[in-house]
Amino acid sequence: MVTADEATVANLRAARGALAGEAVRRMEDALPWYRAMSAQDRSWVGLIAHAAISAFIAWYQEPGGQVQITADVFGTAPRELTRSISLQHALEMVRTVVDAVEEQVPSIAAPGAEPHLREAVLRYSRDVAFAAAGIYARAAESRGSWDARLEALVVDAVLRGAQSEDLRSRAAALNWGAAVKVVVVAGATPPEPVEESLEGLRRSTRAAGGDLLVGTHGERLVAILGHGDDPAALVPDLAPYFGPGPLVIGPAVNGLMAAAESARAAISGLSAARAWPGAPRPVQSDDLLPERLLTGDEEARRTLIEQAYRPLADGSAHLLETVWTYVELGGSLEGAARALFVHPNTVRYRLRRVSDITRWDPTDARGAFVLRIAIIAGRVGDTPP
Repeated sequence: MVTADEATVANLRAARGALAGEAVRRMEDALPWYRAMSAQDRSWVGLIAHAAISAFIAWYQEPGGQVQITADVFGTAPRELTRSISLQHALEMVRTVVDAVEEQVPSIAAPGAEPHLREAVLRYSRDVAFAAAGIYARAAESRGSWDARLEALVVDAVLRGAQSEDLRSRAAALNWGAAVKVVVVAGATPPEPVEESLEGLRRSTRAAGGDLLVGTHGERLVAILGHGDDPAALVPDLAPYFGPGPLVIGPAVNGLMAAAESARAAISGLSAARAWPGAPRPVQSDDLLPERLLTGDEEARRTLIEQAYRPLADGSAHLLETVWTYVELGGSLEGAARALFVHPNTVRYRLRRVSDITRWDPTDARGAFVLRIAIIAGRVGDTPP
């Protein structure tokens, strides 16, 4: 590189303030995001423009020296400014400053030095652009590590049942929206590389307009999924990003603060799912109520009694007697009719009533199993006369 001549350097020093002022004026005219910034942030951007021109003059005067562009140009602004200005905006700012300087090259350069000065401006702007990209890359890595730790804290708090305002504020810091419905999904941790699967989960959820918080707990992957309508409907598209084995969806709840209820059911269902090898994937935690009851899940026992046993026990005595006789006799319609001294059509009618009242169909093998366990649990829990 040709050594800079003293006349051009002197002209640059004399025009430093005017060049910086022209750069700021151009930003006000051409960059809407700059006009929308607060007065304090605009002042920081103006200082960056002044620093960039001053650093360029120092670099041009000593082309063989190693000027620290990051420190000299961006060191004047606080780190928080990277949150106010995106990388795209930073590059637009650099381009505006370069245009302001390049336009004045003919009037600043000494005779014969114009090509040399123009080349120096372009080379320096390239270095500044790379320096800006490096700053934003490091800031993104730092935020990514912090966000990962914060996300793990939020998921852990939900699993522990915490409902403090800290939970809401931490989730908001992770861009959690105002999701109306929330479900917790539990499955196996995907095989390595785990981060690729987690990124796939996030991409798929964003594409569907949902919110996602996800955390790995050893061999278990837990996802908190929010959506304005039906978050459970998004789970089939997310299933490939979980590891092999059962995938359990907790019940839908209203808002993140109630997600602990869904988390308890999902985790309990995941522990009990191996007892039902034919379970669909994904499977609702409420479809695993008998298996969860057998693992000691008190909530599953209460739900089964409230949804299956109690409506039958408090209703017509014929319904409870009919469904129990039917399942005891192995699902024989004629056998149940003979035992109850009624017509088979009467048994059919009562079984349909049981299905309508409890949502479990006693003529289906799975439904019969659920109702049998529910009746047993209800009878065990009833106080004897």
